[in-house]
Amino acid sequence: MMTPVSIRPATPADIPAITRIYAHAVEHGTASFEIGVPDPAEMTRRQRELIDAGFPYIAAESDGRLLGYAYAGRYRARPAYRFTVEDSIYVDRKAQRRGVGSMLLEHLIAESTDRGFRQMIAVIGDSAQTASIELHRAAGFRMVGTFESVGHKFGRWLDSVMMQRALGPGAMTQP
Repeated sequence: MMTPVSIRPATPADIPAITRIYAHAVEHGTASFEIGVPDPAEMTRRQRELIDAGFPYIAAESDGRLLGYAYAGRYRARPAYRFTVEDSIYVDRKAQRRGVGSMLLEHLIAESTDRGFRQMIAVIGDSAQTASIELHRAAGFRMVGTFESVGHKFGRWLDSVMMQRALGPGAMTQP
């Protein structure tokens, strides 16, 4: 049985574990369409850029071990998209299917809402990622479309599934 999981802001000290978790996702999965594993310096740069820009970047921890991490980032660069974020969630393979992803997503939604964001987009690599699709559906996301065969990894074409949910009042009021 897993001891209690705490969710907290991620820090630079988490980068070795974050890099390890992400490396496994890149090398063995289709959650990321990245082909090469970024080194710790690049992962540090990415984390710092998101935190400095005011986006949430969180970690799940139990018994001093990082079980996963999540962050929200810019959906698109143009200013009109400034109230919309894209989520990313990565869970250590040994901690999957234990509710860690749900906890991370729940906290990420709350934190993004608190920061004034109004929409969250999930760009799920590979339409076969049913666990990720169901995780998002359970958190209130709805399917908005599938881009077919837009990525190529592991010798096959991959779809990209788009899901969306409102944050706070969403589009019901002006920001």
